[in-house]
Amino acid sequence: MRGFTLVELIVVISITAVLAVGVALFIRNPIQSFIDSENRANLTDRADTALRRMARDITNALPNSVRVATNGSDQFVEFVPVNAAGRYRSAVGTSAADDPLDFTASPPDHSFDVLGPKVSVAAGDMLVINNLGLTGATIYDGSNIRPLSVTGSLSNLTFTGSAFPFASPSSRFQTVSNAVSFACDMTNKLLLRYSGYAIPTTGQTSSIGALNSLATARQLAMNVSGCKISYTPGALERNGLMTIYLTLTQNGETVSLMHQINVANTP
Repeated sequence: MRGFTLVELIVVISITAVLAVGVALFIRNPIQSFIDSENRANLTDRADTALRRMARDITNALPNSVRVATNGSDQFVEFVPVNAAGRYRSAVGTSAADDPLDFTASPPDHSFDVLGPKVSVAAGDMLVINNLGLTGATIYDGSNIRPLSVTGSLSNLTFTGSAFPFASPSSRFQTVSNAVSFACDMTNKLLLRYSGYAIPTTGQTSSIGALNSLATARQLAMNVSGCKISYTPGALERNGLMTIYLTLTQNGETVSLMHQINVANTP
């Protein structure tokens, strides 16, 4: 008299199942939408972080050292980052002790005063003046890059080798040491950064295998499903412009970002 029948139990189970299915169907779409939004936000954050890292490095590139290449579906950006920069003394001032850089002296002039703050020079740093990116005036053929003789915090720089081919219109100089590359490895769907390898003199390093033999890769992004890099070199009236399209795909979600970088071209 105080229990319940089998029919009542079956009816309760059936009603509970119907309610559970209804609740599940009602909350499924909002939960899935939340998960999809979380996945897209995660992909967007990863892509944006990678692009900003690329922009920070490329902005610090030696003028006219940026170059891009395509090898199959892989994309490459190679450049030489600036370690330090300043202005050299181009003429004798009020003191007889002034040491200007004379581009026409014979034998070649190998030292000059730094105008302004001292420059920090590390072992292996090299001097660059007026890198035009043209044959006879580019670091990539060795025509306007010279080894520095002294290290430390210096107000006077000394270098070895022949005289520089061209003076800088603004009396600027830069110090550099190694090259850097960003590579979209579409086989493994990775965006990689290579650094610390010697400045190449035989053309751009534009294969994953060649870069792996020169330096250890640092992963900037994974799940890369699309990558396109274009570069318009600078001219007298404007800076260079690099445009990067990066697409990441994961868990059925895809995010595509475009980033443009202004690249200084004034040597």
